[in-house]
Amino acid sequence: MGKFTSSALFQKIIFWMPGLMSLLRYKREYLSFDIKAGLSVAAVSLPVSIAYAELTGVGAIAGLYSTILPLIVYALFGSSRQLIVGPDTATCAVVAAVVFPLAANDPVLRWQLVVLLTIMIGIWCLIAGKLHLGALADLLSQPILIGLLNGISITIMVDQLAKMFGFKYDYSYLIERIAYLPFKISEIHVLTAFISFFTLAILVVLKKFKPRYPAPLFAVIIMTFLSWLFNFEHYNVRIIGGVTSDFIPAESWIDFDKGLMRNLVVPSLNIAVICFVSMMITVRSFASKNNYETNADVEFKALGMANIVAGLSQGFVVSGTSSRTAVNDANGGKTQLVSIIAAVLIGFVVLFFLSPLQYIPTCVLAVILIYSSLSLINFQTIIRFFKFDRDAFYLSLTTLISVLVIGIIPGMALAVLLGLFLFLRRVFRPNDQLLGVDESGRIHSIGSDVSPLSNTMIYRFNSPLTYFNIAYFKRRIINYIDESPETINYVIVDAIPCFTYKDVSVLTGIDELVKSLKVRNVVLILSGRRKTLKNWFKQMNIKLDTDYIEFAYDLYFAVRSVQSKEHMESKNDEDVNN
Repeated sequence: MGKFTSSALFQKIIFWMPGLMSLLRYKREYLSFDIKAGLSVAAVSLPVSIAYAELTGVGAIAGLYSTILPLIVYALFGSSRQLIVGPDTATCAVVAAVVFPLAANDPVLRWQLVVLLTIMIGIWCLIAGKLHLGALADLLSQPILIGLLNGISITIMVDQLAKMFGFKYDYSYLIERIAYLPFKISEIHVLTAFISFFTLAILVVLKKFKPRYPAPLFAVIIMTFLSWLFNFEHYNVRIIGGVTSDFIPAESWIDFDKGLMRNLVVPSLNIAVICFVSMMITVRSFASKNNYETNADVEFKALGMANIVAGLSQGFVVSGTSSRTAVNDANGGKTQLVSIIAAVLIGFVVLFFLSPLQYIPTCVLAVILIYSSLSLINFQTIIRFFKFDRDAFYLSLTTLISVLVIGIIPGMALAVLLGLFLFLRRVFRPNDQLLGVDESGRIHSIGSDVSPLSNTMIYRFNSPLTYFNIAYFKRRIINYIDESPETINYVIVDAIPCFTYKDVSVLTGIDELVKSLKVRNVVLILSGRRKTLKNWFKQMNIKLDTDYIEFAYDLYFAVRSVQSKEHMESKNDEDVNN
């Protein structure tokens, strides 16, 4: 009994903590690769975490808090060996869009809202993982995601231009900001602009000549040292200021307006989906590249745990980060020990080296954000959609324009809604095909080498039949028969793709179709799912006219049956004539 209980517990641990099991089975030869990758990931994560804190509107320390414990938690609970979690561009921009209007100019309230939003996102992810909703990874189609990332990237870049050049916007909406940007030229702070371009030069040069080096870290170290040496603040160059390891004051939670939490429920659900979808794209890409399996439901739970821990440690939303995961992979990282090493190093900085961070110029962080956002710009794919899939092109372009014109949150909601409508339209009115038989007896779509059968129509409906498309299905078959230049005696329907589940509306609709075909003296033959379909009609107590409906094992069986009947009828006609 004890052995059985121990085995069951072990299996449960494997399911919930695949990362832990991977670490328990750790191979010593991986250690040198993981240490190198861990150092590189920490070097990249430090500056970008501070930059994303600036983007989210909370203190730099919150960015570091968002990086330490979530890395460790994902290392234990995640199924990917290489994914690096942390703040990322898209989710931080969406979080800022949610909390800024609610918090006004209160930095403590803003931080509180960010923490609560992060915990809510984690809870949604845990619920989704428990309900096995890993399939939500496919909810945001690639066209929506491409349009969304392009829109968010442009929004971030325009927003950070003000910090990069040392001026302030008079408007909160993107279109107005772009329209009035030329009028801000006179307000540019020359020294801030010079520092920004110098930072950009460091990033570009290192990217070109030393691509493996953590360019953002070098840029931050160099510019922070110069800021301390020449006292940039004295020349009105804004720096991030004192960075302490403080938390949100406990007394501020007493006066917190609990009603504000209602405003976070729907956005937290939306952000949870975005985090998971973007994370799974990275997870699947690197798992495929390195030939191992991952589990979407486990990833949902791991993402939930990471966000709950991020919120409880006063950090903000984390997701899978493609850039830091790429750094891990490029430096030969083998296991999630990389995440633990990176977390320990960043924790060491928080404990002993916070003081120098106060000299980081905010324009340097703005340049890093703009530089990171440039990697998300992908207009080539949208253009490719135009050439090969117009629906995808219009969906992606609409998402991009929506985010730019009406904002990130409403634009994202509109994009998902449009994607859902596009899917429903394809289910409501799917494409269909008339099939024929080639010279070798194989069934294909009718074309130059494939001819229809004499007096017989073979029909395929490329969508599951349900209550909202059964009428269209019947109408298409009747129209094909009525418009056919020759008499149709048999209609063979490929039942495999369209009869996927029992629906009383569909089965009743088939009965109505049989009656319509009877008037035209046409027999309906449903090919495939023969036994299942018969049982469905019997269970629903639908009595079909068996003279005008038949059930076949498959298309080929149905074709042979029809050809045999046609041959017999032809022979009988000859006998009568003789």
